[in-house]
Amino acid sequence: MVSEADSAERPIRTSVWLEGRSPGRGGRSNRGDDGTAHPSGLDRDRITAVSVRLLDAEGHAKFSMRRLAAELGVTAMSLYWYVDTKDYLLELALDSVFDEVRVPDASTDDETADAATADATDWRVQLRDLAVGYRALLVRHPWVSPLIGKYLNIGPRSMAFSAAVQAVIRRTGLPPHREQGGIAAVFQFVYGFGTVEGHFVQRCADAGLSQEAYFRRAMGAIGDQPRLAGAFADMEGARGADGGASVEVMRDQDFEFALELLVAGIDAMCAREPHEPRAAS
Repeated sequence: MVSEADSAERPIRTSVWLEGRSPGRGGRSNRGDDGTAHPSGLDRDRITAVSVRLLDAEGHAKFSMRRLAAELGVTAMSLYWYVDTKDYLLELALDSVFDEVRVPDASTDDETADAATADATDWRVQLRDLAVGYRALLVRHPWVSPLIGKYLNIGPRSMAFSAAVQAVIRRTGLPPHREQGGIAAVFQFVYGFGTVEGHFVQRCADAGLSQEAYFRRAMGAIGDQPRLAGAFADMEGARGADGGASVEVMRDQDFEFALELLVAGIDAMCAREPHEPRAAS
């Protein structure tokens, strides 16, 4: 365990976004102390984009500065002109993919919206859109979920997503002291659902099988085990009741239904604890 004295002598680096200099394009200076020029053609945007590509292809466990440098055709030490540590680079990659989530315009109050925009500005629609976008992000990039729990996740794109979520929740009618609980209910659910789904999709890809083929093979193996067969019998029953729905269709239906339960729950809590919705900021 690190003592307070040790922490004072070796300050903990909390985030690339708290370093006092903008982690945008470029790195330190254009030349090192010895006058050596930095590698041409590199900047943080390119390094971050290639990092995301590698993370998608090979996963978080195999990611390294050496592997990234090889992909970029430079030396590993060259990367440190642009980012101080591997952790900081992972933070940059994590924040960059949040740009893929479409953030709705929550600036219009439901009460002032005209008929043409009423559906688009309804908090329920916007909350669903944010949840669906977050799920897609977690599935598309399975490495994101463990990093969200590891880093502060306070980059500009991540904060834009968080601000949109908070703005929508403020318009639900939940009392202020219940808003964070509402956010947790919806987005912790999506985080868990998307994380498990993303890992399953990755497992199927690693096995060289479609999701349907992987599911059938797994269910066949389970069916051969009497102690497990009963516990999973309902899964096959659900597929039969739905006309042989695919794994993907069943999962989408489960997600949509669970999300509707949460939205209905927010409505029910608003009725139980009535509170005037706050105006969008």
